[in-house]
Amino acid sequence: MDTLNSSVAESRISPREVSRCIIITGLSGGGKSATLNVFEDQGMFAIDNIPPALMPQLLELLRTHPAAVEHGVAAVMDVRGGELLHDLVEVMGHLRRMLPQTQLVFLDAEDGELLKRFETTRRRHPLGNVPILEGVAQERELLAPVREIADVVVDTSGLTLTSFREKLLASVGGFHENPTVVLTSFGFKYGTPKDCDFLFDARFLPNPYYEKNLRHLSGLDQPVREFLDSIIETRVLLGHLYPLLDSIIPLYGNVGKMQMHVAVGCTGGRHRSVALVEWMACHVRDRGYLCTVRHRDIDREGHY
Repeated sequence: MDTLNSSVAESRISPREVSRCIIITGLSGGGKSATLNVFEDQGMFAIDNIPPALMPQLLELLRTHPAAVEHGVAAVMDVRGGELLHDLVEVMGHLRRMLPQTQLVFLDAEDGELLKRFETTRRRHPLGNVPILEGVAQERELLAPVREIADVVVDTSGLTLTSFREKLLASVGGFHENPTVVLTSFGFKYGTPKDCDFLFDARFLPNPYYEKNLRHLSGLDQPVREFLDSIIETRVLLGHLYPLLDSIIPLYGNVGKMQMHVAVGCTGGRHRSVALVEWMACHVRDRGYLCTVRHRDIDREGHY
């Protein structure tokens, strides 16, 4: 550990550089991979199966990485590291001194639950060719000192993925950022987006395509917007959409979802849906949320 102590002494991580560090450990089958995925979805720089002694140097290397600086680093360390895992207790002490926003998350589950998960995946226990429950017992003994110093212990027995995500994020705290809102305009004649969370149909609005002076324009052009804005149905629709967005966006953030995709369609995806998405984007940004706009079909031929 002399080499480790020397390298740690030379590395001092400013909280303004790497914002936070979450070390994930626990029993095999306890949900470490799912935990890493949750943190990666929050924007963190994710690392799987790293030897503990390398963590201080890695934080130094990542001090200018955008994801690590803004959201932090999440790393899994477990019995797959063999003898290297024995350094974890001492390394955690160094990490907490280097970076105050350091947490150790320990994933646990009941023996019966772990056995069921191993049988479902048909994987052997990482400790070797031993019966699953014997491997679990050995692993519990090996990890007992690590569990004692954990900041958060999460029992994943019986949890759905959604409830697990909510429990995990609530346990570690600090993940209440609002998601990025993705707004997509599209034409129904070209198919609906497959990955949207909400889809709205604007085909009931009068179509600017049938106005000769508007046909060659799009919903990005002021004459088309003025035409649609003069229609009472447009204002009624937006009058419902704005409060809906205001109420739903924070709820997505509360459960740790980092993106909400809303799609608005008209027949060809050039006039009505484009204008509506632009208006919705202005509203969302005015509320302080990040927003990305995509007009999927605006340049296709044969719009109507």
